[in-house]
Amino acid sequence: MERCAAAFELRDVAHPRLDPLARHQIVTTAYCVCHWARSWRILPERTQLVCTAPSPFPPLDMNLLAIPVALLLGVLTWSFLEYCIHRWLGHDSRLRPNIFEHEHTRHHAQGDYFAPTVRKLLAAAGAMVVLGVPGSLVAGPAIGVSYVAGLVGFYLFYELVHRRAHTHAPTHFYSRWVRRNHFAHHFADPRYNHGVTSPLWDWVFATSRPVPVVVVPNKLAMVWLLDSTTGDVKPEYADMFRLRVPAARQSEMMST
Repeated sequence: MERCAAAFELRDVAHPRLDPLARHQIVTTAYCVCHWARSWRILPERTQLVCTAPSPFPPLDMNLLAIPVALLLGVLTWSFLEYCIHRWLGHDSRLRPNIFEHEHTRHHAQGDYFAPTVRKLLAAAGAMVVLGVPGSLVAGPAIGVSYVAGLVGFYLFYELVHRRAHTHAPTHFYSRWVRRNHFAHHFADPRYNHGVTSPLWDWVFATSRPVPVVVVPNKLAMVWLLDSTTGDVKPEYADMFRLRVPAARQSEMMST
């Protein structure tokens, strides 16, 4: 069988009313049709398909693509570390005592206690140096710095989300999910729901356990949760939380 070629030149569709993008789309379509025809033996199997139409789009700069990829990898790295630190350093008795466990136990016991901000900033600065320097040497400054920026930036986002879950009322769907999920970890079963910013790693490690209504101990109830008049859960959060002892019953118990 003789070797033949189906070649499509840009000049074949160089109609003056067609812009470069339209001409490129026509040539690409023709190329795909011939590929289909060859696969179904309408054209000889040894037919070469040659598309010589230049693309109207500029070539993709892989260096520019590497920067957002590095940022995303940094975000995923902190997301994974958030889960690992919380689950194993905070709740695995085999790894106690450790530097994180003491602060975390106090946080569970008091609810509104957080490790000092200065300590957290020092940890973030240390991570920037420890990861940024070798990352820049291996992958170049732009990629190394982008990776560290994604990691540290998402760590700071985690700190903000976690603190506000305890101190501020939810305002949208995501913030409601964060509070329901996080306080299910606090008050229902601390072996589950370790992710604060995302359920991703709880899904991966099978530690996700949805709790429709979280029962909150009265002494650990968040300030934003309670109605200042009745002392009970505000109506807008009744589908997510309830007190272990209703406010009316607690008053009766205290009076007797």
